[in-house]
Amino acid sequence: MDRLEHIFELQERFDRDLARRRQLPDYSPAEWIQKEVLAIVAELGELLDEVNFKWWKNPHPMDHEAIKGELVDILHFLVSMCLKAGITAEDFYQAYLAKNQVNFRRQQGLTDQKEYAAGWADKEE
Repeated sequence: MDRLEHIFELQERFDRDLARRRQLPDYSPAEWIQKEVLAIVAELGELLDEVNFKWWKNPHPMDHEAIKGELVDILHFLVSMCLKAGITAEDFYQAYLAKNQVNFRRQQGLTDQKEYAAGWADKEE
């Protein structure tokens, strides 16, 4: 089992255990995803706090462990959403590979999308 598959398996176990222990209602997949999107938004806010987003405050040294923790929290909810949507680790991996190729092609100007046209950095405004 690869690491991504292992993460998906662990998250699936956690989600089942959490629902049982907390006696959570039988939410639909769409309701779960809505709740998990909100949870990710909250975690993103916590991540922003860790990287001195508030320019109006005195900055603090970056805490790499805290940043890692927030990113892992985000991953937990992301993987949980995948599971609720019926997306497997392999599905997610393959979708990532495909989108990564699209993104590289866009940045190389190898797309019909005009906003990614080759030579954009050289054009005068």
